Amino acid sequence: MIAFVLPPPAGGQDRLTKTKIGGISLFGKEKSQYIEDSRFRYTMREMKKNGSAYILALPYFLLFLVFTGIPVVISLPVGFTNFNMVQFPQWVGLSNFYTLFLQDDVFLIAIQNTLVFAIITGPVSYIMCFLLAWLINEMPGPLKTVFTYIFYAPTLAGNIYATWQLIFSGDTYGFLNSTLMSLGLINGAQQWLTDSRYILMCVIVVQMWMSLGAGFLSLRAGFQGIDKSGYEAGAIEGIKNRFQELLYITIPAMGPQLLFAAVMQITSSFTAGDIGRFLTAFPSTDYAAHTIMTHAFDYGSVRYEMGYACAICFILFIVMIVVNNVIRKAMAGILDT
Repeated sequence: MIAFVLPPPAGGQDRLTKTKIGGISLFGKEKSQYIEDSRFRYTMREMKKNGSAYILALPYFLLFLVFTGIPVVISLPVGFTNFNMVQFPQWVGLSNFYTLFLQDDVFLIAIQNTLVFAIITGPVSYIMCFLLAWLINEMPGPLKTVFTYIFYAPTLAGNIYATWQLIFSGDTYGFLNSTLMSLGLINGAQQWLTDSRYILMCVIVVQMWMSLGAGFLSLRAGFQGIDKSGYEAGAIEGIKNRFQELLYITIPAMGPQLLFAAVMQITSSFTAGDIGRFLTAFPSTDYAAHTIMTHAFDYGSVRYEMGYACAICFILFIVMIVVNNVIRKAMAGILDT
């Protein structure tokens, strides 16, 4: 950026500062407006240039807007009402939030379970996605495709919970009980899915198995998109092993993919609820697998107290925004984003 001061204009007005940014000359108080206009024009030119891509993405954008964007926006004010799907919503102000934190003991249990669940599954699944994507990237071409499909397939599995129910079955024929008893580690069958001491642990294990989703694919794409000349330059500069390549070249070059994967993994850990409902009973024993999303499902899809359910989702929405901002700030210092 080049800046220089012009002589005072006629009429005794203050001096104007002329600034040149990217070939565009800007004057004084109108500088920010010109910058915004130039960015807008640049964006419009790029959209016209890639018009065919936007046309192809338009159907998905419309579906996302109708079934996700608009409902999310509408749910925010609904959280301040009493709405039972039959009568017109009645404005109750902060009453739903007062009830949540001061009278709803199950919601407090759900917060505790969600935090434990997110703290364990979020970072661990993120590290697991990165390590598996890195190891797969080092394989020969055909094996990359095979192992990518193997690790990504669990996220596509629909009714896979029956398999895990067989593994964690509470009788002696359950795979886990049978294996541990044959090894002499336990004396009798354990009720993995009904004992409150084990329920959350089992749900975490299944979530870890199903966690290699969009974040994993983004990391795989990030590894493939790294310029190989960077490794050659690193070898000249003194990088001697693969770990140094990973630390000084690979990670800084994958900033956007790493940030996207982190946000996706943490978000999925906070919004997990289906696993606990399908794997265990609903509600689970002593609410051991009851998360915030499960609580919202209970009030929204079972009791049809939509105002209260939207208030629950509003709290989760605020928490996820805060966590995502913390992730961005924490990773901004170490990634070239």
